[in-house]
Amino acid sequence: MSEERVALIAGSSSGLGSMIARTLAAAGWHLCLNSRREGDKISKLRAECEAYGVRAFISAGDVKNRTEIERVVEETMARFGRVDALIHTVGPFIRERKWFVEHSPEEIEDLIGGNLLSAMWSTRAVLPHMRQAGWGRIILFGFGRAMEAPAWPDRSVYAAAKTGLVSFTKSLAVEEAPFGITVNMICPGDIVGEKKEMTIIEAAALTDKETPRGRPGSGEDVAKAVQFLLQESSDFVTGNMIQVTGGLDVIHPVSKRNQP
Repeated sequence: MSEERVALIAGSSSGLGSMIARTLAAAGWHLCLNSRREGDKISKLRAECEAYGVRAFISAGDVKNRTEIERVVEETMARFGRVDALIHTVGPFIRERKWFVEHSPEEIEDLIGGNLLSAMWSTRAVLPHMRQAGWGRIILFGFGRAMEAPAWPDRSVYAAAKTGLVSFTKSLAVEEAPFGITVNMICPGDIVGEKKEMTIIEAAALTDKETPRGRPGSGEDVAKAVQFLLQESSDFVTGNMIQVTGGLDVIHPVSKRNQP
């Protein structure tokens, strides 16, 4: 980097957010580590990041709540005087296959709020600071083929939130390009559980017969894509949905839920 940069990682206590934080710390980024609450995992992550010689601090807050993410951004500005990148890894997902009619109102609100509205609130909070600086990187998260708005039986609410986020990403990219701000979406494949915090070398030692690449995806695969989008010279890459799937199509054309 030509100068020190600061990234706010929403949802960094574990999973992809945690791996992205370690990767960016190794590359010299200072960090605001956000999670809903403080705890041992994010405290350990902060120590791991600071071991690379960067500054990192924890700002707890639920980014589904507009006022809380505004406070998180204010704390980041107070600590660093800038926020150059927003990486929004928050996104509740229900592994159980459910038809839309089976979702409770609370589940619907949580999935839409966590996957779509929280990204909007987070973006809204950082944009004024990025515009003033004339530089910024916003990275949101979707799923493979989200840009097609495909039918995804058993995942209707989650898919609706993420495909809405696709349109938001594309629209925001156009609006913010004159201000030196890029907006992109990473669309991971079926990277779940402990694999979210694996390195590429660790994942390469495993076999995944469903994925055309032959191995499972890792958190580092995603983090490397994020790192590319954050580069100074990546300013011409905006409004894109970048798939990190190993060639796997996670969408099933018909419902796989067991019939009643």
